[in-house]
Amino acid sequence: MADDAELQLLRSRVNCAALLEGMTGGWKLDVRESTRRALKYRRGKGEILIVSHDGRGWWDPLSEAKGDIFDLVQYLDRSLNFGQVRQVLRRFVGVAPTYPKAIRTKQGRGPNRPPQERWAKRPRLRPGSPAWAYLAGARCLPAEILTATAIQDAVREGHRGCAWFAHRVGGGVSHVEVRGPDYKGSLTGGHKTLFVFGQASEDVRRIAIAEGSIDALSLAALEGSRRDTLYVATGGGMGPGSLGALQAMLARLATIPDALIASAADANAAGDRHADRHAELAADAGLRFQRLRPPEGLDFNDVLRQRRGI
Repeated sequence: MADDAELQLLRSRVNCAALLEGMTGGWKLDVRESTRRALKYRRGKGEILIVSHDGRGWWDPLSEAKGDIFDLVQYLDRSLNFGQVRQVLRRFVGVAPTYPKAIRTKQGRGPNRPPQERWAKRPRLRPGSPAWAYLAGARCLPAEILTATAIQDAVREGHRGCAWFAHRVGGGVSHVEVRGPDYKGSLTGGHKTLFVFGQASEDVRRIAIAEGSIDALSLAALEGSRRDTLYVATGGGMGPGSLGALQAMLARLATIPDALIASAADANAAGDRHADRHAELAADAGLRFQRLRPPEGLDFNDVLRQRRGI
């Protein structure tokens, strides 16, 4: 009974975020990409952990790893047995993480309206606008791709030359990625699903999955925006919303003969892990799989810019 009481105490009084900040070096809160319900921690390139359930749970968006505070200790140090895990956790009982102040500060800087409402108030993408100039200039996206995104209302004008990329659920905007000359982030208060470019029609029998929205549009440009393809982006790692939306899309695609999933993840270790996950999802849905891998260390926007001499 005493053991059971201590286990319950450790589960209720040790915060996963505080453990990440204090157990091992290098894990830092990504304030721009975090909300109170989903705290994104990064360590090194491609290492991400999400803390959820008010600090009582966590998951790795690049793998199947997830669990409670005990699982997190063994994930961070696989050499520890259960008794040693308990010794580690005793040091963190009641320790507060740094995130509440950081998240309050971030929320105090900007509007607290839902992404759908903020999206509706932004102008549509148009030739010559600041966001168009950024996407056409620095990102080398051709005019025909940008015109199509405007028609599909997939991208809108943000602030200070930034472009806003919509994730949608049932037609409504659930999340907005923000990319600009000096900024990379997203609007607060939403939940990621999928950015989608292309026309859903009876011709579609291929889905190309990129990490970022600009990479999805870059691949569309490189391929001539194929009529049989939907170009989608997960916004980085796949959270529950992105995974659910993608599985629903693949289930519909599985009813089409010879349908194909193409992974257009970046050519690095993190991208290869994403591609492995895409392959698993394709296999689960009974779909063919293809890996579209750019040259080592690059993404498809890098490829597009190189072809345009930038």
